[in-house]
Amino acid sequence: MVSDEVISEQFVCDLNKCKGGCCEDGDSGAPLATEELELLRDLIDEIKPYVTPEGLKLLESAGLYKYDQEFGWVTPTIDGRMCAYGFRDGQGIIKCGIEQAYLDKKISWRKPVSCHLFPVKITRSRRQDQEYINYEPRTDLCRAACKLGRQLKVPVYIFLKEALIRKYGNDFYSALEAAAEHIKKDKA
Repeated sequence: MVSDEVISEQFVCDLNKCKGGCCEDGDSGAPLATEELELLRDLIDEIKPYVTPEGLKLLESAGLYKYDQEFGWVTPTIDGRMCAYGFRDGQGIIKCGIEQAYLDKKISWRKPVSCHLFPVKITRSRRQDQEYINYEPRTDLCRAACKLGRQLKVPVYIFLKEALIRKYGNDFYSALEAAAEHIKKDKA
């Protein structure tokens, strides 16, 4: 089930404004899919060079991930703030150590899919047989991204094309794109 806002709203991350705040602003670390736990265990040696000393200390003492009663498996956070896998670049923007290892071609996994999909959040039905895809930008943190999306006229689903295909496949994305075109024609 895809919320209408994924098609109707517009969004483009503006890292110069938000400074990657989604990597430190939240109730918990980044949600992890079960298969991502094994990826972290298998790839940690390649990821470690991209993690801050504080993050490394936390990963060594608390583990590569933890279980949260509300969110399931998540990345640990440094003092309840920044993800343990994050680091700040020269401009003060929080970047992902996992993604940097990927960009440097050290690993083939980009980052947790929940991070790649942000500001879309996936929740499962209680029966676990259905997923809800909801657009949930942070009100203050994502204000600049919402504004930039409107200026550039980029719908959320187009901004997140790569992430949506990664999570659900090309057929799903093609169907979503067709639905968006149908809705656009109906409004015209």
